[in-house]
Amino acid sequence: MVYKVEVFTSPTCPYCPMAVDIVNQAKEQLQDQMDVEIVNMAENRKRANEYGIMAVPSVVINGNVEFVGAPTLDDLLSKLK
Repeated sequence: MVYKVEVFTSPTCPYCPMAVDIVNQAKEQLQDQMDVEIVNMAENRKRANEYGIMAVPSVVINGNVEFVGAPTLDDLLSKLK
């Protein structure tokens, strides 16, 4: 199964780079099992609104908001396995 992981970020968010880094670490481990997209909320607010996202970083896995805030690598991997 391939997991679609979307990370919603903002250019001014101090925690967003950490969330992106953690998702990228998970991608390194899972490789082809993960499709990652980084979504800038400032440029794509409509998509964030479709998920009801009001805060960043937010991590969406297969269309479900799973984390608001940067997850730990272990927590993210647990959701993906």
